[in-house]
Amino acid sequence: MHSLKNNIIFLIIFSISLTLLTGCNSDGEIDKVGMLVEHSINDQTWGSQGYQGLLQIKDDHDVDVFLKEGIDSQSEVTEAVDEFVHQGVNLIFGHSSIYGKYFDNLKDTYPEVQFVYFNGAYEGNNLTSLHFDSNAMGFFAGMVAGEMTNNNQVGVIGAFEWQPEIEGFFEGVNYQNSDAKVMVNFVNDWDNVDRAEEIFNNMNEAGADVFYPAGDSFSSSIIKRAKESSKYAIGFVTDQAYLGESTVLTSTVQHVDKLYVRAADQFNEGELTGGIFTYDFQDDVVSLGTFSPQVPKSFQKEIKKEIEKYKKTGLLPNER
Repeated sequence: MHSLKNNIIFLIIFSISLTLLTGCNSDGEIDKVGMLVEHSINDQTWGSQGYQGLLQIKDDHDVDVFLKEGIDSQSEVTEAVDEFVHQGVNLIFGHSSIYGKYFDNLKDTYPEVQFVYFNGAYEGNNLTSLHFDSNAMGFFAGMVAGEMTNNNQVGVIGAFEWQPEIEGFFEGVNYQNSDAKVMVNFVNDWDNVDRAEEIFNNMNEAGADVFYPAGDSFSSSIIKRAKESSKYAIGFVTDQAYLGESTVLTSTVQHVDKLYVRAADQFNEGELTGGIFTYDFQDDVVSLGTFSPQVPKSFQKEIKKEIEKYKKTGLLPNER
């Protein structure tokens, strides 16, 4: 009788343990997915790309997805994450580097949730940072600008001084055309169109004939201004050739949507770990966009060869 009682107790404990393990979703399978955006998904660049990735995850995994825009403080993130979790979300993307610190403060409170964000230094068991190595894309686009400028005057309108693609672009212009002058100024905001257009006007008057607007909401506006002024431009984050094939020489493309889907697939297979991971041309999530017919075929071929060499060696033309 004593042995039977012990067996019954063991079976009850085993049953409870099995239920708990099953409920923890330990294999990483996606239940629902949430996405937080600092600004808007309607910027035609960074935000739009991220949203397309979210929709692709919805289709690929047949799961519900949730989106919140304009979330840019700890209190807003905390409230949004709590709401997501109560809706059954177990994979949350923060579509900006700002979410690293916010997620770091929440990761231990929600150990069953995998937090993913971009271009930051915070990490943990359930906190993943995905980095785009954007220096090379800037370099190759700079080579195009250096080749195509007629006035030897190139203008860079950056969002922030720390952007690696801007340094790469500067080096690429100088590598391709040592006579070219690169004018650089910063909006200090991803979305301030008025300030970006003011910088454009100054650079345009100073003789710049190729522009690289490295910002989210103002990129398309500057390209349109370049088109009106019969000048060239380089697209940013998305392939912006659709804004004018005779204006947009190429674009520096970060395939954020592909990286979203890759992260979701890994999570669904239980293979997405915490940590900091970097992606570049070699991973097929960074590329140059469509070339304008204004760019000579011979030079397009040269750039493509240089990119292939970079993929194999990890060295830019000025490093080989």
